[in-house]
Amino acid sequence: MAGWVMAQAGRDPYIILVSIYIFAPWFVAQVVGDPVAGQALVAQGGKWGGWAVMATMPLLGAAVDRLGPRKPLLALVVMVMAALCASLWWVVPRGSGIDGLGIAWVVFVGAVMTWLFAAHETLHNALLVPAAGLSGAARASGLGLAAGNATSVALLVALLLAFALPGTVDWALVPDAPLFGLDPALGEPSRLTGPLTAALMLAGIVPLLMWSPDRPRTGATLGRAIAGGFSDLVGLFREARGNANPLFYLLARMIFTDGLTAILLFGGIFAAGVMGWGTLEMLGYGVVLSCAAVIGGLLASRLDGWFGPRPALIGELALLILMESAALGSGRTRILYQTVEPLRVWDAPFFATLPELVFLGIGCGLAVTITAAYASSRTLLTRLVPPDRLGAFFGLYALAGTATMWLGPLLVETATRIGGSQASGFVPVIGLLALGVALLLFVRGGGRLKAA
Repeated sequence: MAGWVMAQAGRDPYIILVSIYIFAPWFVAQVVGDPVAGQALVAQGGKWGGWAVMATMPLLGAAVDRLGPRKPLLALVVMVMAALCASLWWVVPRGSGIDGLGIAWVVFVGAVMTWLFAAHETLHNALLVPAAGLSGAARASGLGLAAGNATSVALLVALLLAFALPGTVDWALVPDAPLFGLDPALGEPSRLTGPLTAALMLAGIVPLLMWSPDRPRTGATLGRAIAGGFSDLVGLFREARGNANPLFYLLARMIFTDGLTAILLFGGIFAAGVMGWGTLEMLGYGVVLSCAAVIGGLLASRLDGWFGPRPALIGELALLILMESAALGSGRTRILYQTVEPLRVWDAPFFATLPELVFLGIGCGLAVTITAAYASSRTLLTRLVPPDRLGAFFGLYALAGTATMWLGPLLVETATRIGGSQASGFVPVIGLLALGVALLLFVRGGGRLKAA
């Protein structure tokens, strides 16, 4: 189990540091220079990657079932992911006068990383039951998410102390200037997140390759495995009567995960925009929310055990709807849709006003519920399908999670332009979450393991 958990701990900081809190907001502000255009470009990369996932990921999962071992292909995926992440160091801000990688490269990396991340999830998730057993799947799923967020917290704190706070506070542990001569004006602390996450991915995969069990080789050639995997997928849909329940669950997941993905993709951009936060505040915001997400990962396994993953997931999504609705009524001078004076309530370099503290608290609620929902949704699939079909169904699971991920960004972009505000862009996201909850009410099974 430890190797499986550590692989996720090495993978997830890419999402937290690069996609949400640090690199992506910096890229939108300093490389693109236009929040609306930057948001559209981020969505464009996700859209292309989502189309590639839709076309290939179910077949990949089914073919791997036919081949047997998952770890060799997973190792290759991680090496390519690490190379692309490391390349982000050479993305330079607009008007810097330095030759480097530009906007088109970042969009390309975003698209390819979308596919690679889904491939990592498919292969890694298919190793969940071999690594932890059916009874330990819920615990390992929650621990993996918690470990990913805990690792991200450590990195965010290191970036905060070494690069963002120097020169702004007179604290004992904070140097007078950013370490290693990194220049914040060139975005070097933000760009550093690329190589850092690359190193973590490579380090995190080693324990899984060494310790975790893998499926035995079947002796099938690659061509036969792909042909057989295609036949298996056709069989899944032909035998819809026997697989109707897990397939209906994957439909529900496709819808509510579009909402989760939109919140993750644009949550950092939303926070920076409505609160007027820069890199310093976003680092602090990422640290606090990542700590809260650790709680969400640990709490999910408890909720899955107490109530079963399906009731837990329904409750987590319902609470998430409430939290997101509260976030949309927040701003530098607003709390829960009410205008207030942004008075300082304590002496701190950031998060010093009441609206900021309330927004931070709401963000913590979002982090807990989103992380718990991801963990419970993964555990629920292991309760709905036979263990020997996990590869194929986790391929469909990846499809349900990413093939329509362009839908959430598209809805956010359209609603933002129609409504004229960042908050209006998230209204359709709440609708996606609500529809997903409604569909989950019709999924059978997924209760407490003993009862099942």
